[in-house]
Amino acid sequence: MGVQVNLPSLDFLNGIRKSNRQFAVIGLGRFGRGVCQTLHTLGYEVLGTDIDEKRVAQITADRIVSHAFELDSTDPAALRQAGIFEFETVIVAIGNYLQESIITTLNLKEAGVANVVAKASTEIHGKLLCRVGADRVVYPEFEAGCVLARSLTKPSILDRFELDPDHSIVEVVIPQEFHGRTIAELELRNRYGLNLLAVSCDKKFEINPSPHLRLQKDCLMVVIGCNKDINRLPIQ
Repeated sequence: MGVQVNLPSLDFLNGIRKSNRQFAVIGLGRFGRGVCQTLHTLGYEVLGTDIDEKRVAQITADRIVSHAFELDSTDPAALRQAGIFEFETVIVAIGNYLQESIITTLNLKEAGVANVVAKASTEIHGKLLCRVGADRVVYPEFEAGCVLARSLTKPSILDRFELDPDHSIVEVVIPQEFHGRTIAELELRNRYGLNLLAVSCDKKFEINPSPHLRLQKDCLMVVIGCNKDINRLPIQ
């Protein structure tokens, strides 16, 4: 049976044009600030807004946004005046204020914003955001908790991308048991149900490596497969 990627997420990602170079972020707390800083570092233009004057002043002083405004995002007129409705993608990062988050998301979708990403603090909050039209809902606290738990129980798994609740792509430290053996000898697909995508040593990735490549402990490998099969790998 093939791996099924989350189709709603694919639809959302396909809806974001590669030419889109501008994003708006509403809510400049830790999550919103992190989004702004990363987008700015990647070379995108970012408009940040918050109802808190101090947050707006701080992010402006730190120069991690192109523009920043103090405004009440529950007021459609304020959003229109700031030009928020002209953005193709807007991130609503007001996760701890349920009413403001939902009204803001509704305002954006009613105004025709194509892609709205909204932060949710609870499952009910997330369902309500979906009801008012959010194109993608994220749960950063929950996701961070999952990452922490995995890192504590499986420290050899350095990174993970979840394709759906049952399948992932993971970057793992090559275990001692695999040291000196070729990819062909390991028979990862037959023994573990996993496919090897890449091997990395000295920060250089070899994509689709040769089956004759001998693996070295403390190097890295990237595999794709069922989470249950990934957990069967001989790693800590």
